[in-house]
Amino acid sequence: MSTTGGIKVFSGNANPKLAEEIARHLGCDMGHAFTERFSDGEFNFQIDENVRGGDVFIVQPTCPPTDEHLMELLIMLDAFRRSSAERITAVIPYYGYGRSDKKDRPRVPISARLVANLITVAGADRLLTIDLHAAQIQGFFDIPVDHLYSAPVMIGYYQDNPLPNLTVVAPDTGGAERARAYAKRLDAELALCDKRREKANVAEVMNVVGDVRGRSCLIVDDMCDTGGSLTKVAAALKNAGAERIHACFTHAVLSGQAVKQLDESEIEQIIITNTIPLRDHACELKKIKVLSIAPLLAKAIKSIHEETSVSSLFV
Repeated sequence: MSTTGGIKVFSGNANPKLAEEIARHLGCDMGHAFTERFSDGEFNFQIDENVRGGDVFIVQPTCPPTDEHLMELLIMLDAFRRSSAERITAVIPYYGYGRSDKKDRPRVPISARLVANLITVAGADRLLTIDLHAAQIQGFFDIPVDHLYSAPVMIGYYQDNPLPNLTVVAPDTGGAERARAYAKRLDAELALCDKRREKANVAEVMNVVGDVRGRSCLIVDDMCDTGGSLTKVAAALKNAGAERIHACFTHAVLSGQAVKQLDESEIEQIIITNTIPLRDHACELKKIKVLSIAPLLAKAIKSIHEETSVSSLFV
């Protein structure tokens, strides 16, 4: 579906700084809209410019407070649909509820599918996202999904700042494919941790598979929520003889005691992206370095608008 109107980038309240940076890379102005709340907390949204026939991109990660930001996104989608935008792309750098992607226990929802249905019904014509928790979530949508990866940004950083005797570590068996891709691009060894999860947000590392003694280890993951898994993996690597431990993950949710746990952990440096804005207490953690994902998203938006291939951005 080609569009005749120009690119129009709008943002909710989830991560306006990222949206502004994307607009700068695209060389366009941010769209004008009213994004405040009524005194009772309801989202009050109004588009302050003509968007009829426009190619609209709404930048809104559904990060904490997840329900508020998701509802903002749905209301914005509805407003643009009713304002006759020619195409509406939901740019969701972080996809909330992505961990509930299967019915692995009795009587539980598949929330990732429910959110996909809501986004589609609200008026999105396509989705642009980064590092979904599970790739199968793409199949929950009946609209086109462009699923990007932060790997080019992360790998580029470690190519410019190499670690000696590097071993890339998958924190669990599910992350082995991601870690293998990093190890191949960085010409590094590969190891993984066998992890047994007894209940949500509680993990126990059972064993390190691979020789990490005397080596620099880079733990690679898609997100960090409470920090429990990451810190236990780091402790297991240290006990196995690792000399240095770094970590990188795309989405810095960092809820609860995550910042305190990471600060006290064996991890020397943590590389993240700005898909989610860092909370104030997390900004004080000197171990953290933030890389911008805006140039990658801007390239994807430009390709979508010009109807050119975005497959080169998927690696």
